[in-house]
Amino acid sequence: MKIDALIEKRKLRRTVEGISAALLPFEADGSVAVEAFQRHLVATRRAGLLNAVNMDTGYVNYLGDAEKLEVLRWTREALAGETPIGRLAFPGAFVAGAYIEGQVGDVVALYRREMERIVEFGGVPILFQTARLHGKSAEEKAAAYRTICRGFPRVLAFELGAMFAPNGEIFDEATVRRLMDIPELVGMKHSSLDRMVELGRLALRDAVRPEFRIYTGNDLGINMIEYGSDYLLGLATFAPEKFAERDRLWAAGDPGYYALSDALQYLGNVAFREPVPAYKHSAAVFLYLTGRIPTDLPHPRNPKRPIWEREILEDCARRLS
Repeated sequence: MKIDALIEKRKLRRTVEGISAALLPFEADGSVAVEAFQRHLVATRRAGLLNAVNMDTGYVNYLGDAEKLEVLRWTREALAGETPIGRLAFPGAFVAGAYIEGQVGDVVALYRREMERIVEFGGVPILFQTARLHGKSAEEKAAAYRTICRGFPRVLAFELGAMFAPNGEIFDEATVRRLMDIPELVGMKHSSLDRMVELGRLALRDAVRPEFRIYTGNDLGINMIEYGSDYLLGLATFAPEKFAERDRLWAAGDPGYYALSDALQYLGNVAFREPVPAYKHSAAVFLYLTGRIPTDLPHPRNPKRPIWEREILEDCARRLS
């Protein structure tokens, strides 16, 4: 299916699979707010979304091995026994980032080590890109991913724009086409923030492998669900219940979808302005304002928002309520 056809024919009344990239919150003393983190995971799951941990939203690029393992353990504890939902679902299921940037060793071995730990804790791995594969040909990248994924029951891939992290890369179409041929890869998160590129991914998916999921990571274009994308969004952690409500309204053909989608997009436009990585501080401020976490502190290494962030996010919260 060509891009023009996708634009002309939206996927009306489609059931959407939503995944929320969870923020890692902090106490006033700088320690992780574990109880608040676990409560938010449970609330997200009960709203109807899957959780994704050790993602960009969860400061994975700042976490060491022991810290990533702690996040996996907290997540397994929190979600044990929760009702399965979604295509990737099984009891307690969640998605977790396999992040190897800065680690020394063979790329394939490093990824598989991360993935094995994620599966051990009950998660579905999503492969963060590494700068060590930048500049490789489509054939070389696909060959590496094929070896990395071999034998795992289900894996997600990740296209991350450089505005989010320097290890990110938007693949060329030849690479994406080859990745879709890997049976263990069941979907891909696409974070170019470019609607036309994402529409191209959807058209390719429809032509090559219709069951393959494209999870939009476009926090500036959350209505990509109207054109066939599912989503894995950092923005969803701000208000998971509202995202789940929006999805239900879309599936029902309820016109209330549009006002709620617009209010969520307003929040996304505020939170994901330049510098984009500071959206995690915006998330902390918003979740603190709405009573979900104990402080509005981001990770100490993450870029921060100005003091007036609270005022503008209060307006976003009013629109959503």
